[in-house]
Amino acid sequence: MSASVALRAVLFDLDGTLLDTAPDMCRALNLLRAQEGMSPLPFEQLRLHVSHGAARLVAVGFGCAAGDRFESLRVRFLDLYRGHLCESTCVFDGLDDVLIELETRDIPWGVVTNKPAWLTDPLMDALGLSGRAGCVISGDTLPEKKPHPLPLLHAAGLLGVPPASCAYVGDAERDIQAGRAAGMRTLVAGFGYISADEDPAAWLADRVVSHPGELLDALGLQPLPA
Repeated sequence: MSASVALRAVLFDLDGTLLDTAPDMCRALNLLRAQEGMSPLPFEQLRLHVSHGAARLVAVGFGCAAGDRFESLRVRFLDLYRGHLCESTCVFDGLDDVLIELETRDIPWGVVTNKPAWLTDPLMDALGLSGRAGCVISGDTLPEKKPHPLPLLHAAGLLGVPPASCAYVGDAERDIQAGRAAGMRTLVAGFGYISADEDPAAWLADRVVSHPGELLDALGLQPLPA
């Protein structure tokens, strides 16, 4: 998206961008480790992997990434997580102010995530976001998911906005790949779950935002007059 194109919609990734889901996801993994007679892993070690989903967390937590044992652990992890879905999860500090500002300006916002709908929808409901979001696209809504651009293009269509007039905010390389392929302005949520061995500058986003408070400026939205 060219900076000269008027912004008409903003789309957000969920985990590590709109919502801080790490406390509940990491708790679920350590509950699973406890069931297996293993000690808990440090939160800060696990947090950096949350945006990569259940498979990555299970791989980190148990040292396996395929096979029957891995699949059994993954299913059990998801069941534990569903049971503790929104105990500590919250909107990132400062981001609700951004959503309110967008709503005040009649700029619709939505969510495009790879998280399955059976987790996304109750989480959005629990936080009172479902009625505010213009659209919610989950990882199983369509035949493709990020980094494919289809979910972002579908979201833009639901909002009735050309992709070139949308911005997409995410904290993983696949988010930026999907946004760029969809022809949207792309912003990296630098406050999300990005590990030290990742280089967001190499993802070729339009901007890396270190704090939610920088988002409005990054989107080219000047403060409204008092």
